[in-house]
Amino acid sequence: MSDEGSQQDSELNLLLLHSGKVRDVYEVDARTLLMVASDRISAFDVILGQPIPHKGEVLTLVTAWWLEQLEDRLAHHLIAVDPDAIIARHPDLATSRETWARRAMLVTRTQPVLVECVVRGHITGSAWKEYRSNGTLANEPLPEGLLESQRLDPPIFSPATKAEQGEHDENITIAQAQELLGTELADRLRDLSLDIYGYGRGVADIRGIILADTKFEFGFDAAGELLLIDEVLTPDSSRFWPKESYSVGRGQPSLDKQPVRDWLDELQGWNKSPPAPDLPDTVVAATSDRYQDVFHRLTGIELADYRPPLFGTDR
Repeated sequence: MSDEGSQQDSELNLLLLHSGKVRDVYEVDARTLLMVASDRISAFDVILGQPIPHKGEVLTLVTAWWLEQLEDRLAHHLIAVDPDAIIARHPDLATSRETWARRAMLVTRTQPVLVECVVRGHITGSAWKEYRSNGTLANEPLPEGLLESQRLDPPIFSPATKAEQGEHDENITIAQAQELLGTELADRLRDLSLDIYGYGRGVADIRGIILADTKFEFGFDAAGELLLIDEVLTPDSSRFWPKESYSVGRGQPSLDKQPVRDWLDELQGWNKSPPAPDLPDTVVAATSDRYQDVFHRLTGIELADYRPPLFGTDR
């Protein structure tokens, strides 16, 4: 697949409901959405000017790969990801196929639960910053003497409020989540999230990858069924660390947009506000390679050779 196919924006003959940092969400009909993952990339909550070739393809197809395995464990919103299956259901999308193929998911429309379900299997990122300062996570005490990047056993369910674009999510306690959502739903989300994380951590471990943490989102469909929605166990929603370089007591290299973060951190004179500086071609290429590498490590298949799975009645 050529890098010339990079997609910074999608323009379809459908009602655009939402354009986020990465995804454009279109209304197909009253109960169905088309979620198109672009190659846009953000850092420090700023969308950068250069797309990362194949990034949207990786996010879409790795989500489909995980959901195919998780189908017997829980219900999810994915109806179809194979382009032929999508067009068979909605023939009018055939004319725009080149714009969305292999980067779009046809999904059931849901009412999202307004809490992100974060699971932390290692202490890193914002959790490490809070622990280093206060010995807590979301103001709840953690054991003394933890080191940066140390494995947490058992993993910790760490919900967060969903922030508006440009704002930061806020970690909350399970008690606060119970207040917001009700005890039954909050506890169900915790149990589902820990189960999916445990499965994902085991799969990643076999493939030489540490799943340090991740976040899940859930929503209710028109019939009131709770579904796993959005991306699942991707390099954007998770921290994947290569096992071969893991060492407790320091930060870890990540199999994601680390080259972008590193270059921006070393850049002088940018205050981390829009507009963002232009990324060098070498950083763009290194980041694209990083996304494709984690796809290959997880699936054992080169991205260009991967055939999307069929779901439900499309099988």
